[in-house]
Amino acid sequence: MRSPQGTSFCWTSLTGQKLEMVLFFINMVFYLLAITGNSSIIFLSVMDSRLHVPMYFFLCNLSLLDMCYTTSSIPQMLINLWGPSKTITYVGCVIQLFAFLSVGGTECILLSIMAYDRFVAVCKPLHYMAIMHPQLCLQLAAFGWLSGIANSILMSPLTMSLGCSGQRHITHFVCEMPAIIRISCMDTRHVEGLAFFLAIPIVLVPLSTILVSYGYIAVKVAGIRSAAGRRKAFNTCSSHMALVSLFYSSSISISSKLERLMEWTSKVQIWDKLRNDIAQIITAFLQEQ
Repeated sequence: MRSPQGTSFCWTSLTGQKLEMVLFFINMVFYLLAITGNSSIIFLSVMDSRLHVPMYFFLCNLSLLDMCYTTSSIPQMLINLWGPSKTITYVGCVIQLFAFLSVGGTECILLSIMAYDRFVAVCKPLHYMAIMHPQLCLQLAAFGWLSGIANSILMSPLTMSLGCSGQRHITHFVCEMPAIIRISCMDTRHVEGLAFFLAIPIVLVPLSTILVSYGYIAVKVAGIRSAAGRRKAFNTCSSHMALVSLFYSSSISISSKLERLMEWTSKVQIWDKLRNDIAQIITAFLQEQ
């Protein structure tokens, strides 16, 4: 976004210093827990040879993604909540936007890859290691990362090139694309159109893969006669299902709320900021489970 009259953006602050202090300590605790938990997952998965299996390989990638996502936004958020300054530099905003788009796109694809991994584990257990061999796992993970980065390379420059006509107050805690588009004084239809087009391979195709994979898993589990077998199959997929549900439900809810952002009362705006903030931290924190 061109910012000829300044090099920083200002967050619209929450009402009440006491609320900001409460948010600061809540976010700090969850952030430290998320970083510690995800770091532990990566460390143990690398050091323990018994965990050198596809499931933990993809879990390490997901943990690294969540660490990148939270670290790109939460520390700056804590600074803004703690002190009187509610600003972020132009470069900082660019970094947050690039991280948000690349990590978000990569996570969508990685969750679908993990769903396929669970499908093979439940539906084709005898051929699991032959299908999910190390080379394929590396290729799938690389495809997810490169797709997310490519999405960000396409969308970040276009989004930041939108003029803001001196208006640099963002009704949010992070530089996400919908919040930046909201303050633009230019025609944003080309950016929104490209975002909609890219949502097909980045969001809809992975979501369809997840739904189809779990459809086959449900049919397979329903055919298992023993309760112990059904319980084991469910436990194999339960953590991943929780992550998928939280990730997509929060993303859909946030997108629908942002479209009506300017029509809300201040109390609803506070709740939206709280939910956006806490949802991304809880998503990372769940990796510990």
